[in-house]
Amino acid sequence: MPNNQTKALVQGSMMVAIFTILMLISAYIPFIFIVSLIFAPLPIAWYSANYKRASSIFVAIVGCILTTLTSGITMLPFAFILALLGVVIGSAINQKKSKLYLFMSSGIAVLLSMAVVYVAYVQFAGINIINMSTELLRDSYEQSNELAKTMTGQEAFQPELIEALLKTVELTIPATVTLSAFMTAFIIITLNLPVLKRLGLDVPRFASFQNMRLPRSILWYYMIVLCVNLFMRPESGSTVDMIVLNVSYILWMLLILQGISFLHYFISKKELPNGVKWIATLLALPLSSFMILLGIVDLGFDVRSLVKGKTKE
Repeated sequence: MPNNQTKALVQGSMMVAIFTILMLISAYIPFIFIVSLIFAPLPIAWYSANYKRASSIFVAIVGCILTTLTSGITMLPFAFILALLGVVIGSAINQKKSKLYLFMSSGIAVLLSMAVVYVAYVQFAGINIINMSTELLRDSYEQSNELAKTMTGQEAFQPELIEALLKTVELTIPATVTLSAFMTAFIIITLNLPVLKRLGLDVPRFASFQNMRLPRSILWYYMIVLCVNLFMRPESGSTVDMIVLNVSYILWMLLILQGISFLHYFISKKELPNGVKWIATLLALPLSSFMILLGIVDLGFDVRSLVKGKTKE
């Protein structure tokens, strides 16, 4: 028992040191700070996968404290988010949870930690990140207008259009933050799990993106949102309007992903070059309406069986 405690203490100290070094690199080396931030949860995740949750939380807290002392208070929010994410990833691996549980719990952890950081900024520093971002966006549009007016004599954006755009941005902030949190969690998980596997951990495997199938219930949610927009017509800026807009935003992104997944499946079955997949992915946003339609068709009808049958013939 004493040997196990000593081993846990030594390995915990090593993981704290590695975490602190990665955060230090993120703070002072601009060219590779993104890489070090992505892999910062790795030591905490490894320790959390091998030891009890209480010990892992303690290691994460010590890592945050040392990061603050070595890199400054500005790195504390990043350290808090990434350390918590590391604990969640490691705990899921330790408990042999599924890949879906790992992804969902990690996304929720990032989302909640971002919310805590936002509230802390507002309460203790008097800094509202959302309002500051909106003002910066407004200033950017106004400067673009001034530049266009100087060069061409005409405004690039009408003031009414700018205000409408900024209003939409403000209303869709919950959906944007939610999608950003889950996307961040997905990127970190995707890049860290192979490393954890090489370190001897039994990590869950993610299915190929081309085989992704979202629940069909998403189609019902999409139909409900469409009916609300068509028949209820919520007042602009109201609570109902904000909820419908954010849910629509999330559903659109999910259906676009489903559409891209179907394209990848089709390209793979037709044995086309992998470069075609990259081209299809790059064209997804400009052709978002088509991708949404493709996602709806893929979920609503068994077109993959048809593609598979045609391929066999």
